[in-house]
Amino acid sequence: MFISLVGTWIQTVAQSWLVFQVTHSSFLLGLVGFLGAMPIFLFSLFAGVVADRVNKKSILLLTQNAFMVLAFILAVLTQRQLITTWQIIVIALLNGAVMAFDAPARQSMVVELVGKTHLLNAIALNSAAFNAARIVGPAVAGILIASIGMSGCFYLNGISFLAVIVALFFIQVKSTAPRDRHADVRRDLAQGLAFIRNNRLILMLIVIVGVTSLFGISYIILMPIFAEQVLKVGVKGLGMLMSASGAGALAAALFLANLGDFKHKGKLLVVSSFIFSASLLIFASSKTYLFSLAALLCIGWSSVTLTSLINTLLQTHVPDEFRGRIMSAFMFTFAGMMPFGNLSAGVLAHLWGVAWAVAFGGICCGLFFTFIYIRYPEIRNA
Repeated sequence: MFISLVGTWIQTVAQSWLVFQVTHSSFLLGLVGFLGAMPIFLFSLFAGVVADRVNKKSILLLTQNAFMVLAFILAVLTQRQLITTWQIIVIALLNGAVMAFDAPARQSMVVELVGKTHLLNAIALNSAAFNAARIVGPAVAGILIASIGMSGCFYLNGISFLAVIVALFFIQVKSTAPRDRHADVRRDLAQGLAFIRNNRLILMLIVIVGVTSLFGISYIILMPIFAEQVLKVGVKGLGMLMSASGAGALAAALFLANLGDFKHKGKLLVVSSFIFSASLLIFASSKTYLFSLAALLCIGWSSVTLTSLINTLLQTHVPDEFRGRIMSAFMFTFAGMMPFGNLSAGVLAHLWGVAWAVAFGGICCGLFFTFIYIRYPEIRNA
């Protein structure tokens, strides 16, 4: 997975740079991010029902092959200089649709591999692979864009999916008993939503993820503008900015993996959420490259700590028969809220400037976290 994720991050940076070079518009940069994640908002809850019914390994084999094909299509169009904004949008939409089915199956498969005792370690190590790639990928992307071009970056990403596809063939999964595939889909979905609604802890954890994604994570989509216009460090500096956030995230993942199944997850969740809000405000106000790198380290550390703890708490408290649907709700709020956050960030950056757009997100997160932890003290004791 690490090899594939390096390729994915290379493509993410190259694609954002491609959009900015083609359009020179902060609004369109946000719009592409919005449309790319919109399918996750539309389809992820249904995909959770599918994950509870179908063999998860089979789902992942299909989705990884689809990702590979889409990467090669983007590479060919870019290489032949046929690429247009609408083509980038269509490919982003298709990638989002594939991700809607990939993520719930992948997240809910973890417990089938390791069991609940080692769940936090597994989620943290999974996050470590993701964020190690988040360091390497963007840093390499800046060099590769300058040397082999954006199409070369897209080709490399397509090839990288072979690593996951080969690995999946060798993974043996001890699957839980599948649900009846002929049962009513709407009833299964309604049962999953009712389970969330009737459990205060699970409901509030999912709401926290949604607010974080809606107001906090959209700083990523604006990073090319920070690199080009605010900090004036160009595409290589963009890669280092993305890598700094990834370095903080990797440190958080290794920290959590080392903690194991510790007792005070709720208290650490509270601390990390406020560090996240404060770091966003610091990054928004920074005009210095090194200071911005330091702020992004803190953002990366706190965001991964927050989401990994919530992922673990959700999977610890959910019965196996609901796991796919609960993880689809997690992805619905985590990735499904991103398109709205990206779109609003693009609009606010266009109206107010990128610094105020990110600062607004940090303020909203901080105010919400303050309210939720006062109103629902059981989260601190989770």
